[in-house]
Formats: sequence, C-alpha cells, structure tokens
Amino acid sequence: MTGAAAACVSLPAVAEAQSAPDYRLDIAVTTLELAPRTRIATTAYNGLAPGPLLRFKDGRAVTVEVVNHTDHPEVVHWHGLFLPPAVDGAIEEGTPAIAPGATARYELTPAPAGFRWYHTHTMAMDDLSRGQYTALHGPLMVEARLDPGRYDQEFFLTLHDWRARLSSSEDGTMSVSYEASTVNGKILGYGDPLRVREGERVLLHVLNASATETHWLALAGHDLRVIALDGNAVPTPQQVPMLRLAPGERVCAIVETNHPGVWILGEVRKHVQAAGMGIVVEYAGQSGSPRWIQPADLLWNYRQFAAPGASPADTAAAIPVPLVFESKFRGHGSMEAWTINGKSYPETSAALLRQGERYRLQFINRSRDAHPVHLHRHSFELRSLGIPVAARGEPAVQDLHGIIKDVVVVDAQTRTEVEFIADHPGATLFHCHQQDHMDLGFMLLFNYA
Repeated sequence: MTGAAAACVSLPAVAEAQSAPDYRLDIAVTTLELAPRTRIATTAYNGLAPGPLLRFKDGRAVTVEVVNHTDHPEVVHWHGLFLPPAVDGAIEEGTPAIAPGATARYELTPAPAGFRWYHTHTMAMDDLSRGQYTALHGPLMVEARLDPGRYDQEFFLTLHDWRARLSSSEDGTMSVSYEASTVNGKILGYGDPLRVREGERVLLHVLNASATETHWLALAGHDLRVIALDGNAVPTPQQVPMLRLAPGERVCAIVETNHPGVWILGEVRKHVQAAGMGIVVEYAGQSGSPRWIQPADLLWNYRQFAAPGASPADTAAAIPVPLVFESKFRGHGSMEAWTINGKSYPETSAALLRQGERYRLQFINRSRDAHPVHLHRHSFELRSLGIPVAARGEPAVQDLHGIIKDVVVVDAQTRTEVEFIADHPGATLFHCHQQDHMDLGFMLLFNYA
C-alpha cells in the first residue's frame, strides 16, 4: 500500500489469488441496541460496538482486510502502533482513503507490545453522525512473545458516548453533549455482567473511545491497581480509587476480588452514570441489586506512576519544540476553531525532524479547555506536568521519567512537556484527540528531513 494521497484514493480490489486475510473488518451502517428501548443507527465494524477484539503478536506480520460498505470514504488508524505512514491510517500522512464500495488490505508488522486500539480517522465537522461519534472503534492487543499472564481473568472495556448534539455555552459558542453513554456498547444494567470469583486477580483493559468526553471510572467497594498507561507498563504501579481516561487513552488495572457482592463499575459523575455508563461486576454465588458507593472527589494524577528518584542524565540534550494551543472565536452559534503556534491545520508547520534526534515537545495550553494530545507512530515520555502558563518565562523542571504514553492531557492554562526520539521516519501527525478540536484546526504534520 503506497502513495501520498491527501484526498480519497480508491485502493485496488483484493485479488482472488491472494491468501485469506488474518482479520476482516466490514464498515457498514447498522442499528445497535444500547438497551431494549434505546436503539441507535450508526456506522460500525462488523455490526458491533465496540468492533471485534484484535489480538496480534509483537513483530509477527498480520493482514487485515477492510471493506467499506458506506457511501463516504473511510480509513482505519492503528493507534499506538509504530507503522509506516502509508498504513498508519491517517490520510494527512499519506494513507490512502478507502473509497465507497472499495476493499483495502493493511499489511502490518505490529509493535510495540501492549494495549492499543483501532478507529476511524475521518473528519466529522458539523455532522455528528460521522467520525469518532460513530461505533468505528475497537480494542487491539499486541501480545508480547513471552507473556507471564499474572492474572486469572481479563476483560476489555470500551467507553463511548452516543447521540451527540451541539449545545450552546455561556459565551455563545457551541459544544458537544450526549444523550447516552455505555460500556461495551450497553447501558448500565442491560449488558452481561463481569462474572468473577472471590480471590481472583482480574485484569481490566479500559479504553475511552469517546469522541470528546473525558471519563472517571470507579469500581464500588474495590481499589484498582494501575499497571499500564496507553499499553505501556508504568514504573510505579499504584492502588487508586478511580481511573481518569481522556479520549484515546487506555488504562490497564488489576482488581483483587476480595469483597464479594454485586457491584457497579461505573462513571463517578452521577449524571454520566445515569446516562448509562457502567457495568455490573457480579461475584459467583452472589445476587441482588448492584451496589454503588459515590466517591466525594475526582482524583487522578499521572505523576504518581513515575519512576522514583531523580531523572537519569540524558545521553543527549533534547531539542525544544514549542507548541502553543489557543482557540479562535468563530462567532455566536459556532464551535471554536483551534490553532497551534497561531495557525490552524493545514497551515500549521514545524521544523523538520532528524532521525535519531531527541525532541522535547513543549505543550503550552493558553486555552480554557484541557486537551488530550496524540502523537502518531511514536510514544513519548512525560517529563513535566501542569506548570502554570503564567510562569511561561521560567524553564520547565525536568522532574519526571519512566511514564511512556501516546496521549497526554494538557490541562487548561498549563504547560506539559514530553520527550521522544525521532526513530520512525516519515510524515507524523500530531493532534488533539477530541474530534471537534481536530476537525477545526488542532492538527500539525511533522516531517522528517
């Protein structure tokens, strides 16, 4: 699969002589039943929400056939994998779009090992039935060659929000809100429960596939031991009362099933759980109505998972790349546009990357919104968090190391810095993982020299 298309490119049909693919994804309009009285027409992979779990082996080649049965171009992004631009799944990088009625083959050598995911990477703009507002998302696990499997059960949980609509904000701009929220495509009380036994170690792989919403998740009566962020093991696993996941983020956590009963694993914010975001956890031999214990506060901090002690000396100084995020008022009744260093995509630009160099991305968020920003085809290490933008004249303290991610939330009016090595040549997209922000200019394309 080659080419540097910036618009729809019809891929050749799969020839009959080719061997059968390892996996097949059919993109088509379907009707999903979130609950008996809540049905929604949307676009999905294989008629499912989320799409089927794909299990790959680290470094072992795999072929995925994708058939587009819709009337608009599509593309599949393999989020978190280190792939060439032609197959990464971003049209901006040069991955050809799959034309209506066409079939494409993605030939992948998946790496690195860990919990990744796949999803559409198309624009939605004002059409809230397109892009990541749909069911075009699914979990992807790249299994290590040697996996000790230190757990008794594992569950994959995908969070999503449905029936998006535009609502007016106090300042006259528009924002996205939702009527329903789900775990694994079902409203709380209508999906199958997670069935566990007392004394087990249960591994939860949680993905936030929402187009725009951050979610806080807690399991009543239990703590969660976070062992990985965005599929990468953390240096310091921690017991936490809840998880926070912005769009695109993943968290892997262990639960010790030592509190028998029937419980709710659900959104901490009452109105979001009431909209359906939750799932029942049922111990063997237990029955009755599921219980919920409301936490008093929203608690989360990346810093707690960092490696202890001082940051080790770098082998080479990182090259700073300042990226300033700001909003642009487009008028009453419109969503805000977004800029990086004063420009909106496709006018955004950055200095060329040089292979093998270490770069320090300085995310300077001067807007009133938090932004979950994502770098394609690379992972990065968190180095500093939450420095007030008002202190912009002061250098960031390099006080974090060991946390490897591909999405990080940059809080409003703060500065966060990450480092990465430019070791995957080719066009590399950077963007906010909120669909509405990405659509309205919050993207930048890095190129290698």
